[in-house]
Amino acid sequence: MELTKQEESALKGEQGEMMQMAYRILVATGEATDAEKLIPIEWTHLSGVNYNTIGDAGEEFLSSISKEARVKVKTTLNPMGFDIDNVSNYGLDENFITKQLSIKNSYETMGVIPSFSCIPYEIYDIPKKGTQVAFAESNAAIHANSYDNLKTNKESAFSALASALTGKSPNSSLRKEDKPNVTIQMKVKNPNELSYGMLGFFAGKVGDISVNVSGLAEMDKRQCKAMCGGMGTSGTCAKFIFGEGDSDCEKIDFDEKEMLNIFDELNTAEKGDIITLGSPQLGLDEITELSEKLKGRSFKKRCMVFTPRIVKEQAKKLGYTNELERAGCEILSDCCTCLTPLINKDSVDAVTTNSIKGAFYLKNSNGVDVNLKPLSQIIEDETS
Repeated sequence: MELTKQEESALKGEQGEMMQMAYRILVATGEATDAEKLIPIEWTHLSGVNYNTIGDAGEEFLSSISKEARVKVKTTLNPMGFDIDNVSNYGLDENFITKQLSIKNSYETMGVIPSFSCIPYEIYDIPKKGTQVAFAESNAAIHANSYDNLKTNKESAFSALASALTGKSPNSSLRKEDKPNVTIQMKVKNPNELSYGMLGFFAGKVGDISVNVSGLAEMDKRQCKAMCGGMGTSGTCAKFIFGEGDSDCEKIDFDEKEMLNIFDELNTAEKGDIITLGSPQLGLDEITELSEKLKGRSFKKRCMVFTPRIVKEQAKKLGYTNELERAGCEILSDCCTCLTPLINKDSVDAVTTNSIKGAFYLKNSNGVDVNLKPLSQIIEDETS
């Protein structure tokens, strides 16, 4: 890789141990992905926040580097393991709470914005077209590339943190090109958010770095997020391109049969003990829609709704949180359906959700069974 004098200096340790570590990560990543140089980025979004994910080693590492490390660009943060406002209601292990708060404090000390959200594209202004960013959250990276006209690779927790500390990222993969290896032809009629999530899951399996998708009708925000969330769980692919693609591009149908195969893979229960909504977290439009659908209705079982804190505050001012709480919803900020200790196999056998991403992690990480339904069916079946 070609490095500037300043980058060479940092790599040699002449700018301190933290910068040397960060540049070592970036150079190693760049060499592994055939990058010829590092380029400036304007925004990073970090994963590696939930104590369930990074454990003691991650907590200790962040605590150590936060004594001197400071981010150089706008840096936002993925969800952690609980909502700090009501953590006392869930009987969590005190060690988990202590370690999670340590992780939170370390990031804030480094200058990271405590957004605790997996949908930064909905709660912050989107930069101008073509802006280079470094997003570690998979659905956010895919959304940035596919819908927001930004450029990012599907970063790891370490590479995104190194980019935050340096303001640089390797110029490789989707930063340089996005030629798809396949065109997926959407053949499912009358798709809902579950269908789009399964389309994304399928695309992640068959795509390389990007895929063409043809035959799509206009999608709303929930359906777009469902596609990105689905793709982010099943492979390394990180961009949808909409259209027919090159004539010589391999064409694969996504039809009812393919959709049923994915449904059978992820749907492992006929009903759930609880309901979860928000993986990715719900934005204000979705909170608004949910509150309207629930007018005059109430959930017959526990329903957990995950949304960014800033969205919850906006929804509260507009009266939506009152409507949701009246209908029996628990509204949680700062955390997400995925990987949270609030949902575990010791207290829950199965979860009903409309999220393919949520289903994947609930099944494979939380160890609970999953009952998949679109939101409209959840409200029809689970409310009165």
